[in-house]
Amino acid sequence: MSEPSVVHHVFPNGLVLVAETIPSVRSAAFSFLLPAGAAYEPEDRGGTASMLSEWITRGAGDLDSRALISALDNLGVSHAEGAQTAHTSVSAATLGRNLIDALAIYADVIRRPALDDDEVEPIRALALQGLQGLEDDPGSKVVYELRRRFYPDPWGRPSPGTPEGVEAITPDSLREFHGQTYRPNGSILAVAGAIDWPTLRDAVGRLFGDWEPKPEPPVRLKPTGPNRDHIHKETQQTQIALAYPSVTITSPDYYLARAATAILGGYSSARLFTEVREKRGLCYTVYASYESHKDRAAVIGYAGTSTERAQETLDVTLAEIERLGEHGVQVEELETMRAGLKSSLIMQQESSMSRSGSLASDWYHLGRVRSLDEISAALDALTPEAVSDFAARQQTRDLTVLTLGPAPLKLPPSTRVARPGPSLPQFPRRPSHDAISPDYLIERPAGHRRVERRGPLGRDRLLREGGQSRRVARRRGRLALPRTHGLQGDTQPGCDRGQS
Repeated sequence: MSEPSVVHHVFPNGLVLVAETIPSVRSAAFSFLLPAGAAYEPEDRGGTASMLSEWITRGAGDLDSRALISALDNLGVSHAEGAQTAHTSVSAATLGRNLIDALAIYADVIRRPALDDDEVEPIRALALQGLQGLEDDPGSKVVYELRRRFYPDPWGRPSPGTPEGVEAITPDSLREFHGQTYRPNGSILAVAGAIDWPTLRDAVGRLFGDWEPKPEPPVRLKPTGPNRDHIHKETQQTQIALAYPSVTITSPDYYLARAATAILGGYSSARLFTEVREKRGLCYTVYASYESHKDRAAVIGYAGTSTERAQETLDVTLAEIERLGEHGVQVEELETMRAGLKSSLIMQQESSMSRSGSLASDWYHLGRVRSLDEISAALDALTPEAVSDFAARQQTRDLTVLTLGPAPLKLPPSTRVARPGPSLPQFPRRPSHDAISPDYLIERPAGHRRVERRGPLGRDRLLREGGQSRRVARRRGRLALPRTHGLQGDTQPGCDRGQS
């Protein structure tokens, strides 16, 4: 597998520029990660980062909102802006010859947005509309709420916020958040495609070199939970979501975790799909996926089923998690997983947008960029014995389960106790319950619907690259699941929600 060149430069103000030349494409794309995600919002103003990511695009520098959009359209730029847990992300793709001009526009968007008060109420209306849309999408809602209960606050906060938080946001509070969190130190600009490195480095220095660094806002962790919960909603279906701790990307067991999760529920012949859907016909959608923040990680499972078959669906899902740990994996399963992930690596190289996101992700999590050869070699080194041993050590006893529907489900008193071995991370919790109490109000695996969310606001755009069209998700007034990547792109910026 040939390796395009990867270079980086750290500017005196802390901004990191990392770039990769891809000789086979004529496009160029960039992903800008700003340390301005939902984790840094005021606790009573959830949705601030998401609303601000829309506000900065409504005029910047000398351009009003309409002129800004026209300038990007004239350059053929497909773009997306949105907030995630740790970051606000700004991404764009265009022809390589237009890259520097596009970066110049986004230097104004990020550093000198107009922030016109008259734009706030329309943005608020769209944010509230998106939150209402989430109520009509219980599958997405249950995963958002699962993360809120599983991770310590603020790392489980949903970036769309809450209706109460969005209503409390003011123009001044948005400006204050911009002033505190949009900063060069902690930001990563990743560029991939048809680029000239010296020209790019000099242009970024000219556009962002005088950007003054700022102190990092403090983050105070708070316990969350409970790890058994139910959201009552009169629906025809029951949504089941579960999570248990895993290892982060920096762990030597990282690829073992990815393999175990993929075999459990990461593709259309994985165990959950086979046992829950194919053999028993319990539900249409079921999966397990791996995700990671910088210092904590999880396996997330999901199934949506009829209320009559919800208990059996949960029971079979838990049994498959236990069976993975007790009986390990087979050679055929490992080879299927390996082939799928390697295919995704090769296909990713055909997209400059995807590759720029991967560069930013790797730098955020690892402080370096993994080569495709390195990842391929790590996958080749996996053995059934090693993956089975890791699966046996997973801390599934600390399972967090959330259901959404008309009635709570029952859980066994405890799940399998992990075999002795290197410990996996445990997070502070509120007390658990033996039954799911009603008192509390990704790239998805192959074969399942996938919706990318780059923020609840904006417009759909199509990006044509390498003879293929793909949609850059910027849906006005809609919410969907957070953006996800394959193995090489180990983050929805700030959180790896890659396909397992």
